Order: sequence, then structure tokens, then C-alpha cells
Amino acid sequence: MDFVTSALLVSWVAIALLALVVSGLVRQVHQLSRGGVARSPRHLGVTPGSPAPHAGDLLAEGRDTLLLFLSAECRTCADVLAEADRAGAHRSADGPQVRAVYAGAAPTPTAATVPVTDHRPDLFTAYDAIATPFAVVVGATGRVVRSEPLGSPAALRELLAAPYPSQPRSA
Repeated sequence: MDFVTSALLVSWVAIALLALVVSGLVRQVHQLSRGGVARSPRHLGVTPGSPAPHAGDLLAEGRDTLLLFLSAECRTCADVLAEADRAGAHRSADGPQVRAVYAGAAPTPTAATVPVTDHRPDLFTAYDAIATPFAVVVGATGRVVRSEPLGSPAALRELLAAPYPSQPRSA
């Protein structure tokens, strides 16, 4: 077998493999366009409707509470905390009591007047807050109403604009 024959043979094998790869990609695109991909069944955070862990330590008596799980190194977390302070929901009688929770030390100095609980990695585990910033709304009855990650201060504004008390719903 000479060089030209070998090159042609290798080229045809490469073309056949490329055709198989392209057909697999086309099949995946068709499946995605039909919505045939199953979504992850994993829900982030505590399931709405379930009792809030460590409720006595964190929650305002007879009032909805918004727990903000934050990280001192997270820039978005600082923006969310500033937005919570600006919104003043924790000072209002009709809005939820807002409380910031940190796994480690809270950043200092902070101009925010939102109550802070720091050095509580156990709360991150109990509330399944795997990303920061993360929000958990707990109703006055001590049951989780909403549990979802926050991507921006605008998401917090939207959450604070929701009617309270509200029925448990999934994120």
C-alpha cells in the first residue's frame, strides 16, 4: 500500500467518524428543540411548606422573615445587603423582617442596619443554601414560603414586592 492509498483510506475513516459526530449533534439539537431534556429534580433550599430549621434563633415573633444567606467575599452579596437596607423592609411593620446570615465573619464595617448573624455555617447546611446570595422567606407560622438563589439586587426587590404572607410555592 503506497502513501496516497493510505492517505485516502485515513481520510475516508475520518469523514465517516465526522459524519457520526455530526449526526449525534443533530439528534441532540432536535431533542432540545422539542423540550425532550428532563430537568433536574433537585430543588435548591428547603422545600416550601416545610418547617424552618432553627426557627427560634432567627425568626421575628409573629412576622414573616426573609433570611439572606450571604458571603463576605461576594460582591453581589454586598449589593443585595445594601438593597435590603435601602428597601427598609426590616424596619417596616408590613414587610418581612430581614436578617443577613454569614457562614463566617460578616464584613466590617457595614453601613447596613439589617440584623446580621455570622459564624453560622450550620444554618447554610440546614437551609441547603449552596450558593450566595440565597433567600429564604419564612412565614409567621415558622414554615418556609420561598427558597431561591438571588442573582441581583433586582431579584431581591422582586422578592420583597411579593405579597406577604403568601402561600408556599416552589422557586
